[in-house]
Amino acid sequence: MSSFYSDFSGNKVNSRAVDILSGIVPLLKLICLTLIGLLLAHPKTQLVPRATFRLLSKLVFALFLPCLIFTELGESITLDNIVRWWFIPVNVLLSTIIGSLIGYLVVLICRPPPEFYRFTIVMTAFGNTGNLLLAIVTSVCHTNNNPFGSSCNSRGVSYVSFAQWVAVILVYTVVYHMMEPPLEYYEVVEEDGVEIEEINVDNHDVSRPLLVEAEWPGIEDKETEHCKTPFIARIFNSISSVSQASLPEVDHLGDTIGESSSPRSLHCLAEPRVIRRIRVVAEQTPVKHILQPPTIASLLAIIIGSVPQLNNIVFGYDAPLSFITDSLNIMGSAMVPSVMLVLGGMLSEGPKESTLGLRTTIGITVARLLVLPLVGIGVVMSADKLGLISSEDPMFKFVLLLQYSTPSAILLGAIASLRGYAVREASALLFWQHIFALLSLTLYIIIFFKLTVDDVNV
Repeated sequence: MSSFYSDFSGNKVNSRAVDILSGIVPLLKLICLTLIGLLLAHPKTQLVPRATFRLLSKLVFALFLPCLIFTELGESITLDNIVRWWFIPVNVLLSTIIGSLIGYLVVLICRPPPEFYRFTIVMTAFGNTGNLLLAIVTSVCHTNNNPFGSSCNSRGVSYVSFAQWVAVILVYTVVYHMMEPPLEYYEVVEEDGVEIEEINVDNHDVSRPLLVEAEWPGIEDKETEHCKTPFIARIFNSISSVSQASLPEVDHLGDTIGESSSPRSLHCLAEPRVIRRIRVVAEQTPVKHILQPPTIASLLAIIIGSVPQLNNIVFGYDAPLSFITDSLNIMGSAMVPSVMLVLGGMLSEGPKESTLGLRTTIGITVARLLVLPLVGIGVVMSADKLGLISSEDPMFKFVLLLQYSTPSAILLGAIASLRGYAVREASALLFWQHIFALLSLTLYIIIFFKLTVDDVNV
């Protein structure tokens, strides 16, 4: 009896040790890559100049990431899978909505400066569902005895890539407008009756923080006339000093109302005031920028993968164009190490000075890294019990759970720079979140393994 008990206890201890190692080892691989990037870019060593990391981030964005998405998603996607994977994009929306509610609670509890209310909600709600998620999945699958079986990497990357387009749409619509500078705290310098609302900055300035281009290089090139101004607040604020006639009304021909007397412009005069204001805001929303290389790669992969005739030509060992997909696959394999090197270069710059306040910084970090993953476990497990998750693949549930547990998206720092709002605060917050995410992700990856892999084994 004692021998049985000792064997049982020993097996139990060994099982726990294996579970802990299975959660720690994937992150240790990513930490090693990040530390290499940090050492290469650190100001004291300066082995690699900052401009090199900026070029590397552009390669990731324009080449490595699209290649990875196209080869992995295109080979896995089918019309049947599109129907079965419907909960992946829905889960991104759910995590964003729940994160926004938790962010509002952070505002109520931590009481940040009033100009950072919306910033606090955005940084809590929008996590990194792209590059970092791909790096984690690839690292987990980069072992012969990974817990998810064969074709682990292909399935994991496909699930993550299928949600990319949802995140991009949210960034260029919801995030773009929520990161608008608050009107009541926006300083406008007047000189000879002319408002000077922004300062032109060279988009190719090498001294600019790497954070601005770490995940979406060239985003500042998308700057519009109203990027750094409180455009929506001026339109909808009833006490705004801007008159109704001064709104940037545009008709279908591209002429302003005051300059055009065409019959088409009369349509704008007949619109209700609220509808007219909503239309003006919609016209200034940069939805045209959604079609970026990763999004285009996702769409092409879905189209080609869903059509059997095209799929047989492009994907597969015997496909006529298999040499092209093999070449793209080789380039896509450089995505993860490149992303982690760029992340290390970003962290080497250290946290910036922030006026957000220590209490709010801690509140956002705790809410994003500890509270939201717990809520995500409840959402995903409840959806599974209700039969909303049709896939029995444990990797499917693992990716759904990971979408709740990552730190805030690095892309939010680029949006903050684009809008000229809370740039230093975003940089400092992203720095501390990615530091503490090493601990939180280790903990939750172990828990996620228990909830997905062990449940299937039982």
